Amino acid sequence: MSDALKIEINGPVAVVTLNQPDKLNTMDKGFFAEVGDSFRALDENMSVRVVVLAAEGKHFTAGLDLKGAPELLGMSEEDPGRVRARLNRKIAWIQEQFNAIEFCHQPVIAAIHGACIGGGVDLIAACDIRLATQDAWFSIKEIDVGIVADLGTLQRAASLMPGGILRELAYTGRKCTATEALSHGFINASYADKAALMEAATAMATTIAAKSPLAMAGTKRIINHARDNTVRDGLDYVATWNSAQLFGDDLMRAATASMTKQNPTFDDLLDDE
Repeated sequence: MSDALKIEINGPVAVVTLNQPDKLNTMDKGFFAEVGDSFRALDENMSVRVVVLAAEGKHFTAGLDLKGAPELLGMSEEDPGRVRARLNRKIAWIQEQFNAIEFCHQPVIAAIHGACIGGGVDLIAACDIRLATQDAWFSIKEIDVGIVADLGTLQRAASLMPGGILRELAYTGRKCTATEALSHGFINASYADKAALMEAATAMATTIAAKSPLAMAGTKRIINHARDNTVRDGLDYVATWNSAQLFGDDLMRAATASMTKQNPTFDDLLDDE
């Protein structure tokens, strides 16, 4: 492990913190590996129902560690075709580390402060909900170093903000303030400072954690499926999903609690044997 992340589990809420403030939480090979390993482990932890992704230091992240990029990507003077085939595998491997955030069954709330640059935008785009401080800003910075953003921003953000705005930000690399990001729907809300941000993220996570984990995991899966498929396909998918799981204990517990004006409690999902 590279110690790039710190993980704290408080009951049903896990807080994953980018923990290299002296490096502005830049992303190297160890960082990517730790993100993937951490979220895959959380996905297997059925007592965790929500994850908050935050960061230590002045900024959320300055993005890719450019000094370490050649080593990360395996650049060398060997046969060009083989080098490029290896590069393709390297990029696909990095993509999978961020995919682990989207594919884990728990909702993930990103709590962003300061700068969120380049790969940082890819990282938060893979989350379910984005909250930010009022002084936060975002930049799809890859265009300024001569590369195409390749870890998910161009694919995921297309469903989070208007297409023309995404193109402008990706083509110019300019700063997008929290105020602008909120107006475009890229973030859900903004807060005065980091303390208020974390308080709001924790409160939201607590609310989500009280819901049926079975229904929550299904809702996340259905929304992600709907983004990538037609309405008809999405309706067929959710019909199949609910016909398989609708009559579990959670439905009866929720109905009973509603009639008795009490708060329902739900069991954790079952661990893999």
